[in-house]
Amino acid sequence: MTKRIEDELFLIFFLNPKSKLREGDFHGYKKVFVKLAEFVKVSGLFNMQLYPLLKINDLSVHFNTERGIVPALKNISFEVKKGEIVAIVGESGSGKSVTSLSILQLLPVPPAVYQSGGILFSPEGKEPVDLLKLAPEQMMPVRGNKIAMIFQEPMTSLNPVFTCGEQVMEAILLHERVIHSMAKARTLELFNRVMLPEPESIFRRYPHQLSGGQKQRVMIAMAMSCNPSLLIADEPTTALDVTVQKTILRLIKQLQVQSGMGVIFITHDLGVVKEIADRVIVMYRGEIVEQGSIRQVYEQPAHPYTKALLACRPALHPKGSRLPVVSDFMGHIRQPVATVSLPIQHALLNEPEVLMEVEHLKVWFPAKKALFGKDRAFIKAVDDVSFKVLKGETLGLVGESGCGKSTLGRALLRLIEPTAGKIIFRGRNLTSISESELRAMRKDMQLIFQDPYSSLNPSLPIGAAIMEPLKVHGLYGNDGNRKEKTIDLLIKVNLQADHFKRYPHEFSGGQRQRVVIARALALNPSFIICDESVSALDVSVQAQVLNLLNDLKKEFQFTAIFISHDLSIVRYISDRIMVMNKGRIVETGTAEQVYFHPVSDYTRQLIDAIPG
Repeated sequence: MTKRIEDELFLIFFLNPKSKLREGDFHGYKKVFVKLAEFVKVSGLFNMQLYPLLKINDLSVHFNTERGIVPALKNISFEVKKGEIVAIVGESGSGKSVTSLSILQLLPVPPAVYQSGGILFSPEGKEPVDLLKLAPEQMMPVRGNKIAMIFQEPMTSLNPVFTCGEQVMEAILLHERVIHSMAKARTLELFNRVMLPEPESIFRRYPHQLSGGQKQRVMIAMAMSCNPSLLIADEPTTALDVTVQKTILRLIKQLQVQSGMGVIFITHDLGVVKEIADRVIVMYRGEIVEQGSIRQVYEQPAHPYTKALLACRPALHPKGSRLPVVSDFMGHIRQPVATVSLPIQHALLNEPEVLMEVEHLKVWFPAKKALFGKDRAFIKAVDDVSFKVLKGETLGLVGESGCGKSTLGRALLRLIEPTAGKIIFRGRNLTSISESELRAMRKDMQLIFQDPYSSLNPSLPIGAAIMEPLKVHGLYGNDGNRKEKTIDLLIKVNLQADHFKRYPHEFSGGQRQRVVIARALALNPSFIICDESVSALDVSVQAQVLNLLNDLKKEFQFTAIFISHDLSIVRYISDRIMVMNKGRIVETGTAEQVYFHPVSDYTRQLIDAIPG
């Protein structure tokens, strides 16, 4: 390495026409050049890579579908240097994931067609190889070894029938000539490196036994197992708690600094990459619309789409204001951002009616059993919780994964049976009424789930899915009237009448979320629980759904509990906020009070972790 740097210095100084050095002088100054080369090697100030780590030239990709040719990438070009973190930002469908899958040749061909361009990879800075020209057997030693990838959803990326340790070991044994014991030792070392608690225990556990953040760390350990030159992180923090997200971002940055690898970080949220990226590439509909340093893009965004991504985050806007969306920026004339008034702000001026009162609610799950089957220990998911829900308000419930907020939400509707306590809804205790009485009352209480895709029947058109509760409760007389009501609901949630016969897989994530909102509103309930209903959506789609919920709340006058791990979103949409930690409510107050003047250290921690 030193000899190479010495030769490069000779070329710079000796062949430079402005230099006064001659060939004889070079030999005289040999010791000086050697010392200088040694210093450069140690300090890393002189980058001897003749080629960037990755260079994409005019890449165009399209898909052949039943509806014709769909362009996915249109002549995109960018490069990633060794030791650099490049963020690719854009909404779903912008082409960012297609870009990452193209690098690893993971797109199925057909229907994918590489129309033009090249992907040049040079891990050592020598003559690059075009990855698109490699045969499948030539790509095998590249994937996972030279180029590693962290996928968006670790639960679907990890094999549920193998332990986490076995899966990381498999990657090591596949690419490196080591014996089983060495692979296990390396795996435990990696688990330590990614800061997993009790590595020996994690090694023996299956994916379903870990939290979302722990599964993501296992995926990072697997990606780092062969010391890759390039790491691709595809939405690695989407739907994670803000605190876990912050930890994962720091971890990726720390590992990148330690190993000197290049990183492509893919996300839909510009706020997420502010702390870790060196450069940002903004993609829109298969094209790169803007790229530059992180500071330049944040402080002086040039393209309207970049401005839209930065502007539509709820944390930047006061309560009651309508969130801007992409269409506000992409038109020739930006539409004025309207202000909506929230009805609860007026209702709270008078003595509000209590819609629901929860008294000393407990939901415990058995963790261990004694010799004769008696429960010996419990997981206290909800532990002695009491609060009131006022008619017409939106009550925010915030906390990390595992704090018990989703369990509490389901227990309020008796989808999970409480261990103890009372749930008084409209004067009746839901924990003591019969099944038939509860079934009749369910019409008045609805739940919007976090993942709309898993809560919709994939074999049922969305029109039939929305009509189903109307049939169950015998409303609107006949199917003709029910269909008319369903189409009216679709229009109210900004979908179209001809969507009635389409299936869930034909919609985007934001559209599916609107479908489940329409289904929840079908029975005209007075009480709705929104369980992480916007956490996995693009920031611009998230803004659309939050605006929609505000509009529908104003029209239908329902009461809501809005569950989320992101305090900035909860602050925007809620009137009051409850903060939950380890099964208990640790703080309650108005949205502005909790967000701007938190009392508990845990709440401050959640606020500090909000990206951007």
